[in-house]
Amino acid sequence: MNQAINDPSSPSPLPPIAQVPALWTFAALTAGLLGGLALAFVAPHALPAVLGVVEPVGDLWLRALKATIVPLVAALLFTGIVQTVATAQAGAMARRSLGAFLAFLAFSAAMPMVVTPALLALLPIPGGSGSALRTSLAGSAPVTGAVPGIGEFLRSIVPTNVIDAAANDRMLPMILFMAVFALASTRIARPQREMLATFFAGLASAMLVVIGWVLALAPLGVFALSLSVAAKSGTSAIGALAHYVVIVVLTGSVVFLAGYAIAALIARKPLMGFARAVLPAQTLGLSTQSSLASLPAMLGACRTLGLRETTAEFVLPLAVALFRATSPAMNLAVVIYVAHWYGVPLAPALIVSGWAMAILVSLSSVSLPGTISFIASVGPIAIAMGVPVEPLALLVAVEVLPDLMRTLGNVTMDVAITAVIDRAVGTAGDEEPR
Repeated sequence: MNQAINDPSSPSPLPPIAQVPALWTFAALTAGLLGGLALAFVAPHALPAVLGVVEPVGDLWLRALKATIVPLVAALLFTGIVQTVATAQAGAMARRSLGAFLAFLAFSAAMPMVVTPALLALLPIPGGSGSALRTSLAGSAPVTGAVPGIGEFLRSIVPTNVIDAAANDRMLPMILFMAVFALASTRIARPQREMLATFFAGLASAMLVVIGWVLALAPLGVFALSLSVAAKSGTSAIGALAHYVVIVVLTGSVVFLAGYAIAALIARKPLMGFARAVLPAQTLGLSTQSSLASLPAMLGACRTLGLRETTAEFVLPLAVALFRATSPAMNLAVVIYVAHWYGVPLAPALIVSGWAMAILVSLSSVSLPGTISFIASVGPIAIAMGVPVEPLALLVAVEVLPDLMRTLGNVTMDVAITAVIDRAVGTAGDEEPR
């Protein structure tokens, strides 16, 4: 894209990652739910023996999944911040683009704090489904304790021992330390900077390979977990999962619709003209579930809208590399849903933690496959907000459905934000990007 992005201090290309068998995982979820229901209603006497086998299998897979979260997020955050700083040094348009990205990510992270609880009040979890599913997930009860006050929260975000913070899943102080550490690394001599960048890029690559191996076993792990859940909770499990998909997709649709509003109100593009221009890119995005694969169609949409080619050819690849508009909104919606599911109170301090975490992790996982991105992005937010992460092992199996809205919203916002930046460039009279 530009010289800064290819700077040696930028993260190395990601390694080949084991393909996550999304359809097989969804099929395993279905088979597990049906198998658990059949056992509960047809052969309840066989339940203890069957659960004695499948529950340890599901628990082992879940533990392996949780073990990857902290080192993966730390490494990805470091490399993501280094890349962002390198991008900001590319010129005025790069800085304006990053500013627009961050501003919308802040909105995207704040929006579900209002929208998701409102949706849950309007469309409550089917009666009994939440409690039945909660009790069926062994070992996933949230840790209860005093709700932290503002003073205690402020003291907690600066760790006295970052290793201890990571070991005890105190995610926000660990993430903030890594963010400061990554920023500091951009100010040291080039040889040391490159050494650190190479180390964390290598750590991220190795952890991605590990999580790829773990998620390659997702059909087995999800089958074991879903069979156990359905056997204990009955049809309530199916109702709760379907309700979850509806709530998260509706939250993501706010970002999708915001793309049209931004294009019309800020970029000053005719609403129907924008809708027609972006439709081919949206169609390609839905069919491929990839913003990157939709990049040529997005460039075509920008040409149809009359945007400068220099702006589109600079901003759109940058947006695909660094900007996922739906990530904070839908990731936080997942965590808020699980918190509501488990009755976890979300104090203002925890909400601030989730907001900050959602923005930071969205910058560090933009180039990951959807399923891996789900674990790497939602897990840290849940940990920071004191919400159980165990349900994510089941929710990842139905992520193939919300992921369609993620891609649709991202493609729409990428084109809309490019139109906004093109208008700003025209107003300011900036030079073309270097």
